[in-house]
Amino acid sequence: MSTEPAVGPGAAVTVNGAARALVDAQPPLTALDWLRGLGLTGAKEGCAEGECGACAVLLARPAPDPASGVPTAWTAINACLLPAAALAGQEVVTAEGLGTPAALHPVQHALAVHGGSQCGYCTPGFVCSMAAEFYRPDRETFDPHALSGNLCRCTGYRPIVEAAEALGAPAAGDPLAVRTTAPPPPAPPHTLPGWVRPASLAEALALLGEPGAVAIAGSTDLGVEANLRGARPALLVAVDRLDELRDLSVGDDAVEIGAALTLSEVERRLAGRIPLLDAVFPQFASRLIRNGATFGGNLGTGSPIGDLPPALLALDAELVLVGPAGERTVPLTSFFTGYRRSVREPGELIARIRVPLPLATTTAFHKIAKRRFDDISSVAVAFALDVVDGVVRGAAIGLGGVAATPIRATAAEQALVGRAWTAAGIGPAAAALAAAGTPLDDHRASAAYRAAMLGQALPRLLAEQPGGKAS
Repeated sequence: MSTEPAVGPGAAVTVNGAARALVDAQPPLTALDWLRGLGLTGAKEGCAEGECGACAVLLARPAPDPASGVPTAWTAINACLLPAAALAGQEVVTAEGLGTPAALHPVQHALAVHGGSQCGYCTPGFVCSMAAEFYRPDRETFDPHALSGNLCRCTGYRPIVEAAEALGAPAAGDPLAVRTTAPPPPAPPHTLPGWVRPASLAEALALLGEPGAVAIAGSTDLGVEANLRGARPALLVAVDRLDELRDLSVGDDAVEIGAALTLSEVERRLAGRIPLLDAVFPQFASRLIRNGATFGGNLGTGSPIGDLPPALLALDAELVLVGPAGERTVPLTSFFTGYRRSVREPGELIARIRVPLPLATTTAFHKIAKRRFDDISSVAVAFALDVVDGVVRGAAIGLGGVAATPIRATAAEQALVGRAWTAAGIGPAAAALAAAGTPLDDHRASAAYRAAMLGQALPRLLAEQPGGKAS
């Protein structure tokens, strides 16, 4: 099978209610640049790495929770990261499509009334993120994390938040609200030079066996590599809408999470069933990124500073890999082999993540970063402890940012088990944790700072528990 497929006939994209032909949209053209080429210049490129939100647009996607009864969700995404080719067959709404100067959308009206715009550069992105929250079916109050991926440098956030909090429910007959009650657009198989959306998992695996082929889902990592570092894989194979990678099941002995599910989808489908992941979600980049980033993508990149690996290590997770030879299961503790390297063979994909049950009784996630939200961690520590009658009976501690790969703090775990859950009891384990990994000096933190943060992690956890005292 060739890595340079023949150009397909093109596919329509519905943009602000009108069909547009998707032609000449092969990588590395982004959805943002394609939309701006249509004259829709409200969305802008501010950072090209998904941090500022100036490029936000809305996509009609499958609702995060199929059990909600509302099949479609208007989902805000970073158009600067998404390949234009991924829009084939999809429905897009930009800030221009929400309203006009003569007939403002409720979100646009609220921002105007509350003085939520000055220079206006960031405003279209805020409008789209706010509109996604406006149309969320189960919204009772406005979730401020809906705007966590949008930055404003001149207005200040108070009038923007006031505008968001002033929004009521969509009016009866609101066309975008009505659209959510119909099925989402399918993701049809589509081919462009350097891009394939396969029809099945088997086809995807065959394509990924070709030299230079790379799997792509949310493109929140690869999009940055393409924009800022000029990455140009020979072939991108879109796996984000493959049904085989999108199941989530809760059984008696495990929770299984499809690798192509986004963090937002998993968060809403789990609905609090795994408290440790609930602690991770708000600190994982921003809602815009979580709407695109997938579990499989975050693990597959092998980054030592990813937020999910420490938590999944603490949860003793396993990965189910699928390839031409079938499936195999690998403990996450054995998955990473070096900096951005793993045991995954060419042509293999992460199919799903298995979290064993029952869960530990005491869990927490500590992320040390320069900003509380929407930032990369300097150190990440995930805890899953079983404390029974004041004694630690089981311990798993996952670490990120302190070695070439995410790691388990096995020495600290061993020093903790069997000890009293007191300041004195955890002392040896805290010392072992401070010595874990091989921290480096870099622009995010010094090695000494990282070691100090590790040394404080257990006392902090103890202090955070009801009745706990760190000293």
